Amino acid sequence: MTRIFLASRNAKKLVEMQRILSEHVAGVEVVGLDDVADYAEPVEDQPTFEGNALLKARAGHAATGLPTIADDSGLCVAALNAMPGVLSARWSGPPGPDRRGADERNNELLLGQLSDIPDERRDAWFECAVAFVGPDGVEIVEHGRMPGRIIRETRGTGGFGYDVLFVADEHAAAGLTSAELDPAEKDRISHRGQALRALAPRVADLLA
Repeated sequence: MTRIFLASRNAKKLVEMQRILSEHVAGVEVVGLDDVADYAEPVEDQPTFEGNALLKARAGHAATGLPTIADDSGLCVAALNAMPGVLSARWSGPPGPDRRGADERNNELLLGQLSDIPDERRDAWFECAVAFVGPDGVEIVEHGRMPGRIIRETRGTGGFGYDVLFVADEHAAAGLTSAELDPAEKDRISHRGQALRALAPRVADLLA
């Protein structure tokens, strides 16, 4: 069994990474922050997704000694000058312990900010950087992007964050939000899925 540490407490992210990495790394077990001893997590104060992902991966590897993956991702809205961006998780304020409540507040705020924006100008994209820090301090970073648009009401029960408001370009005809897609389809097109699929074989080669 190969243990890989994901520097996150988000249970849905853990499941997502386990599912994708298992296709490339035999016998992999993805563990999260709740599975390791507490350590001082770094403040995500970098101006880019890559910077924050590397910050978290380096800290996690130093604290646990395990090969570590960390990601930073967010929603970028054209009409808001690519914001919330790196501030996506805390767009309406600090997330606190209730992730679901924070997601709802963020979505309500975003809908309010876009209330006067016509449908043809509601373009947006999800962006992700996934960083890996492994044996001998080797570092790998991969990126992914999923273009789409923001709708006017929340739909769906899957996913997390802004998924309930986002319709990817690939599903524009059906109008399905990311929260209405089955996990395999979301993995196929998502920003995080793209970055992980690029990262996973490189990690497998390093850990072989």
